[in-house]
Amino acid sequence: MKIAFFVAHFPVLSEPFILNQIVGAIERGHEVHIYSLDGPPEDTSKVHPLVEQYKLIERTFYAPTRPKNELWRWLKGLGLLLLNFYKNPSVCLQLLNTSRYVSQAKSLKMLYRAIPFLDKKSYDIIHCQFSTLGVFGVWFRQLGLIEGKLISTFRGSDISKFLPKWGEGVYQELFEETDFFLANCEFFKNKAVALGCDPNKIHVHGSGIDCSKFAFKERHFPMDGKVRIATTGRLVEKKGIEYVIQAIAKVAHTYPNIEYNIIGDGPLKDSFQKLITKLNLGHIVKLLGWKQQKEIVEILDTCHIFIAPSVTGADGNQDAPVNTLKEAMAMGLPVISTLHGGIPELVEDGVSGFLVEERNADAIALKLTYLISHPEVWEKMGQAGRVRVEEKYDMSKLNDELVAIYQQLLNSELPQAKLQVKPLALTTNN
Repeated sequence: MKIAFFVAHFPVLSEPFILNQIVGAIERGHEVHIYSLDGPPEDTSKVHPLVEQYKLIERTFYAPTRPKNELWRWLKGLGLLLLNFYKNPSVCLQLLNTSRYVSQAKSLKMLYRAIPFLDKKSYDIIHCQFSTLGVFGVWFRQLGLIEGKLISTFRGSDISKFLPKWGEGVYQELFEETDFFLANCEFFKNKAVALGCDPNKIHVHGSGIDCSKFAFKERHFPMDGKVRIATTGRLVEKKGIEYVIQAIAKVAHTYPNIEYNIIGDGPLKDSFQKLITKLNLGHIVKLLGWKQQKEIVEILDTCHIFIAPSVTGADGNQDAPVNTLKEAMAMGLPVISTLHGGIPELVEDGVSGFLVEERNADAIALKLTYLISHPEVWEKMGQAGRVRVEEKYDMSKLNDELVAIYQQLLNSELPQAKLQVKPLALTTNN
């Protein structure tokens, strides 16, 4: 098959789930092109090793980056229009149709994102990796800029954060015109159906990880007595990391010999550093910044407990089952997470770890205290976590399933007919 992936930016270190699907399609012999609709990411100092291994930049087409400054955006947009008008004059004029595309035309997003397609592209499958991009996939296909079966994935922010801003009717055209949908958890599938998605056109397909890259290890109380705790994620509100910092301050009164490693970066870094200083935790809490996957594995290998305290953002943003949580569970770490979004589909409360209410530092502290004082449960919880991840989120099995979905969609006589997608028989390997 000839497959196009629509992404916002590429490559992005925080989106390995997209990278895994791209590589999975290539490994299975399919021709893959990547369309980065908002241009390259601002920071390209660190990229995932797979990007270089599979020479993915050579497969990537970049739309022009839209300047944030409105004047420069219009000046650059005018230049783009003049340079590309000859390729498809009628479509170029339609891209500026504010009565049809409203804010997406006024902001010139339609024009900038359409530039790579003005000479028309044809694919078997066009997979839009967030449904906010799926809207553009629909429009570009209607304009005759692309052809192929259209799949759109609901991943989180596109079915949570996006709705309060644009309204619950924002996806009606998407629901009508897209051939098939995926959701990375039941939680977001149910939200999509409630908004009007045909339940016969949507399937839950989780984000996978390469379990072979995350070696399982039984966790025992350390000989030096120092319990090492970790969190991996962007330093943004949705990740809820401030509540763990507060919880660490409470636990440290009873168990001062602990270490908390925060792996990641983001806009809240300075705020977290101030909180750490205020709580006098500089000797316990470490902000380690972004790390490559290999570095993350090395850090987690020395840790004993993992915490993923996701919360619903003020803007409505919510998480699916978090990939960093899957990685920690695959490595045998008992976990503490929250009753949030799709996370309960991954973490079985009291089995592979604990789930607490969002934004509750006291509850995190209580469960963390329990785990520190009961290291005899670590091994059993870690084993349960590994089995859970292998059963539901093994990347190889999920990539097999994804390609099967593509093939069924491509071979279906009616684009909107229900695809008989059955989860693959998954086995566990300890």
